[in-house]
Amino acid sequence: MTGEIDLQPEQIVAAAVDILREGGLDAVSMRSVAGRLGVTPPPVYARIGNKNALLAAVADHFLADVAPDPGSDEAWPDYARRWTGQLRQRLTEAADSRLFLQVKRPAYLEASRPLLKCMRRDGMSREGAVRACRLLTWATVGFVAMDHPPLDVPVGRNRLAGSHPDGVTAGEIDKLFSLQIEYLIEGIRRDS
Repeated sequence: MTGEIDLQPEQIVAAAVDILREGGLDAVSMRSVAGRLGVTPPPVYARIGNKNALLAAVADHFLADVAPDPGSDEAWPDYARRWTGQLRQRLTEAADSRLFLQVKRPAYLEASRPLLKCMRRDGMSREGAVRACRLLTWATVGFVAMDHPPLDVPVGRNRLAGSHPDGVTAGEIDKLFSLQIEYLIEGIRRDS
């Protein structure tokens, strides 16, 4: 086994991300990560905690720095479009929707801070900005979950209702996502 003393949490998360992309959420375990790193499982547990902590760290990895801070002249609707697009891309990279459906709220709160800041800068009330961030986040997460059901799950078995992608092209999916975000932005504008 390689140098277990030098094992860093970032290495553990990177190995878990690789395993997730290759085999889905069910392939990620403390044992599979340890094997990928050439160590025994105990140092992985010691550096990261249990499997729930590992999955939380993987989710944080995908949500970290979702979008750069908005420019000083970038209005919140433009930033919201960019932010939701980046969030969608990151969640899609996770390759298994179950990961981000079980992510705890703090990870999404941290990811939405720049969006909230932009909305507040543009004069939206705190309550309105928080509600708007939730709507945009939940709509994006839900959209990606429908568009990217868990890997290797047969149709009709533990799949999200309506999530089978047959008959919808990638271009149509992109248009649906953009339309959904536009509807939300217009509603948020109207109500704030």
